[in-house]
Amino acid sequence: QVQLVESGGGLVQPGGSLRLSCAASGFTLGGFHIGWFRQAPGKEREGVSCISRRHSTTYYADSVKGRFTISRDNAKNTVYLQMNSLKPEDTAVYYCAADRSVLTSLCSIATVTYDYWGQGTQVTVSS
Repeated sequence: QVQLVESGGGLVQPGGSLRLSCAASGFTLGGFHIGWFRQAPGKEREGVSCISRRHSTTYYADSVKGRFTISRDNAKNTVYLQMNSLKPEDTAVYYCAADRSVLTSLCSIATVTYDYWGQGTQVTVSS
């Protein structure tokens, strides 16, 4: 059974850091593009970052560029999102997702691209 489980969310003050983890079971993450997405109350889900399956090429939304870092550990079958210099506007439920397509070498942060989704983890940035 294909499953993605996010962890690492929580409450943090502005300027603080969190590291989110996305652990996979039932499949090997290394064979998929992996994306991180977030959804704030009353807003649509938006792409944050992604990492490609073969060469680990990364992509970031402008809103998080320079503050967030995505990485993968194939041995642990886990993808991480290191979030630094957090802002109140980063508050959202964060989801990881896997894209099984083999047609593209680069990942995308378009939600429609992704086939498998985790249940999400809450990140709240507040003083």
